Amino acid sequence: MPNLFSLAEQILTSPDVETKLSLTHEAWRFHLLGGLNLETELCPPLPTEAARFPVRPILVDPRELPKRKLTSTEGKVALLHAVAHIEFSAIQLAWDHLYRFREMPTQYFLDWLSVAEEEAQHFAMLRERLRDFGADYGDLPAHAGLWGIATETAYDVLARMALVPRFMEARGLDVTPGMIVKLQNIGDNDSVTILECILSDEVGHVALGSRWFQWICDRRGLASEDEYFALIDRHMKGQARGPFNWELRRLAGFSEMELTLLEKR
Repeated sequence: MPNLFSLAEQILTSPDVETKLSLTHEAWRFHLLGGLNLETELCPPLPTEAARFPVRPILVDPRELPKRKLTSTEGKVALLHAVAHIEFSAIQLAWDHLYRFREMPTQYFLDWLSVAEEEAQHFAMLRERLRDFGADYGDLPAHAGLWGIATETAYDVLARMALVPRFMEARGLDVTPGMIVKLQNIGDNDSVTILECILSDEVGHVALGSRWFQWICDRRGLASEDEYFALIDRHMKGQARGPFNWELRRLAGFSEMELTLLEKR
């Protein structure tokens, strides 16, 4: 019976895309069959610096990424590649969420395992679409912003839930609808279908972050709205930029007070 945390370590420390994907699917299958060992002490967590990304794509500052018109094949490939990199990073993030914070309940581990599996499915769809255009993941440069926040929040699961699912990943709820409209306008319905699927699932992923963030706040006797903005000010000052999709953020567990305060920042 494989140990969930040993599998997580293999996935996080492997530099190979296919290994990360195949082991993610394998872990999910073992879970569905009731065959995962969830003993946390068998594999103490390594620091986030031990995690590995593939050699390609080359990671650069976001300002160095080229801007291309969506009406061209190159522009569509650039957009899909950027989203594929976000989804690939999200696989790593989901695994690190469950691997790192061993004090959490069993359901927390299983929730993020399910997210890792869904993110792997998203990545596979995007990669297949890139191949439709004669491209592949790794052909273009990408940025490492999401993993940087994971490293910065490795000290506490509360900070991690606030700033990765509820801040960085929640931006996808704001910007993806606009991407979908642009792709609809140029008649790229295959890409639209993929992004619509991703958006639907991502609402649930951010909602998990909201649920666990609130759960931790309740057990620590913290006011969740106050703590959320204190963590934003500590780690992400000046980065809470709108416009925000209120409808999707409400579905993902944001309170009216949080939405109002986000608009004022």
